[in-house]
Amino acid sequence: MGGTIGGPYRMNQRIRFCTSRDGTRIAFATAGEGPPLVRVNNWFTHLELDWGSPVWRHWIEALVAGRTLVRYDPRASGLSDRDVSDFSFDAMVSDLEAVVDALDLPRFALLGLCQGGTVAVAYAARHPDRVSRLALYDSYLHGAFVADAHERLAQQAQTFSKMIEIGWGRKVGAFRELFASLLMPEAIDAKHLKSIDDMQRRSASPEAACQLWNSFHAFDVRAEAPKVRAPALVFHVRGDAMVPFEAGRRLAAAIPNAHFVPLEGKNHILRPDEPAWPVFTSALNEFLAGDEPVDKPASAAFGELTVREMQILDSIARGLSNSEIAAVLGIVEKTVRNHVTSVFAKLGTPHRAQAIVLARRAGLGRD
Repeated sequence: MGGTIGGPYRMNQRIRFCTSRDGTRIAFATAGEGPPLVRVNNWFTHLELDWGSPVWRHWIEALVAGRTLVRYDPRASGLSDRDVSDFSFDAMVSDLEAVVDALDLPRFALLGLCQGGTVAVAYAARHPDRVSRLALYDSYLHGAFVADAHERLAQQAQTFSKMIEIGWGRKVGAFRELFASLLMPEAIDAKHLKSIDDMQRRSASPEAACQLWNSFHAFDVRAEAPKVRAPALVFHVRGDAMVPFEAGRRLAAAIPNAHFVPLEGKNHILRPDEPAWPVFTSALNEFLAGDEPVDKPASAAFGELTVREMQILDSIARGLSNSEIAAVLGIVEKTVRNHVTSVFAKLGTPHRAQAIVLARRAGLGRD
């Protein structure tokens, strides 16, 4: 099973299945080549729908550049088994364990989004020998349903749980607009709204979505966060309405030596046209580059490149798009495209992802 993504990469994802500890079948997908990056997914996902979604497509293209990206659908959603009864935190961690064991990954970087960040923290604490780097985005230490959570947060989460039961997956109604405004309040258009609607309807049933929401708010990694030994980078959008900014700050403070990166904006899911997006991708690429081996002999392949082409390749290795490179170097985008074509021809690589792998192995794209 698989699909093709466009943009500069034109690559397929490969979908497979593994079995979690309790027998639940978990769907996972791999794409790209290079050092492995395992993304612990957020709430509602669907491996096939996300691949081409205007909401997630730029995320996938950025994360797969120069890496082997691993994604999976949590239990009760997407292509994973829908008929499950165990929504516990340990069950969610065991799903991640099953995926990385099925791929036989001895050591890898983890990226956890929202509640996926709590699963990633627990896995990193329990398997310090397996996790090389830990990146977290708009995540938290504990949900609103733990015993000592603020009463107001618990009431808000309970109210939203009831709304999910009534409005999940409906094409009309107040919940549709409310949910979209919480995820992407800034400049959401009909295309994004339709994508969110489709993902709701096809990712999980209303009952499962509600069960997942309630379980996410019972997660608590306050005891495990201090045990993380991997280098950690914590991002949080300052105006995020789904997960308060303070929750991200507390998460970063609980993980030893974690670096905290505030992102300006209000969208829980960053769009590619907002200022926070290049800040996020640049910081993430620089952080993950610490895992990527430097192959000095490979630099000989770059002997034919001009100074400008080396600048272009270095920017590509940092994950910048052609338009972003043009803005950084102060040249027009058409000139960047011409340089990129020349670089690929001289390196003998037809794909941007392959060029990124070569460049990073030679030490480019790093500060």
